Amino acid sequence: MLHILHIYPETIVDGEGIRYSIYLSGCRYHCPECHNPESWNPEAGETLTEQRISDMIREINANPLLDGITFSGGDPLYNSLEFLSLVKQIKEKTQKNIWCYTRYTYEKILSCPELSVILPYIDVLVDGKFDKNRKSPHLRFRGSDNQRLIRIDHTPDKEEIQNIPLTCSIPATNASTSSLVL
Repeated sequence: MLHILHIYPETIVDGEGIRYSIYLSGCRYHCPECHNPESWNPEAGETLTEQRISDMIREINANPLLDGITFSGGDPLYNSLEFLSLVKQIKEKTQKNIWCYTRYTYEKILSCPELSVILPYIDVLVDGKFDKNRKSPHLRFRGSDNQRLIRIDHTPDKEEIQNIPLTCSIPATNASTSSLVL
């Protein structure tokens, strides 16, 4: 069961624009000088229920100022299957862009089927562990320079694009329109 450590309904430090940030509990890495050591315990904070998810979605959709949603923690991928269910619901019901902070690297996520299933619902992945020796206050949206901001490309691949029928209307000489499928 997922637990929420904190929710920040409007913040500008967890990604581009005004974000609704959800800090989930649970992390097995315990990085030195972690920003949220209280998040290491997977049972810290509030138990996430279906009612709480509905309330969050309602809050997000009611706020016209929000540019997106950020998941952090802990590590949202600590409970990857439960996180998949949450991120999928929120993405589908809010249509907001989603950022996810994780200690896992993008390459590790791609190579692991139980992790890679989240990628269709993530727009920006902030990957890599926090490294106190590479900490820099000048970095935007990350703590150390080994962490990366990766925009996930949701563009269909070439094969998918070739199979999309294109339809356009061309005015006919008698002022009616006809469809042409390309």
